[in-house]
Amino acid sequence: MDVINTNGRRKTAIARIYMSDGKGKITINKRELNDYFPLATLQYIVNQPLEITENVGKFDIHANLDGGGIKGQAEALRLAISKALVELNPENRPPLKAKGLLRRDPRMVERKKYGQKKARKKFQFSKR
Repeated sequence: MDVINTNGRRKTAIARIYMSDGKGKITINKRELNDYFPLATLQYIVNQPLEITENVGKFDIHANLDGGGIKGQAEALRLAISKALVELNPENRPPLKAKGLLRRDPRMVERKKYGQKKARKKFQFSKR
């Protein structure tokens, strides 16, 4: 197998990954997974597609993450890994699709409007 290159997005976070055969090592911005994502919940999010398709420890993943926050980056990486697993083997598609891991989450931050304090919050109204 050669290197599979995919990307994933969430909010303003972008993940570009390079997946190849290996021993399950995940490197993010030249750092280990446990070092980059210290929280167990974020590590679970990243490993979710590998666990669902029973491919834990079979592929080395090198990822470049940019933009957004730590949670958005983890979810962008999850989408990129899911896409790579489907590209590798189309039989991985149904279980990943059933869990909703192949869909980009479209929710973004709503922009601030003029004449208002924030996106939806208004300045206090005074009748007199």
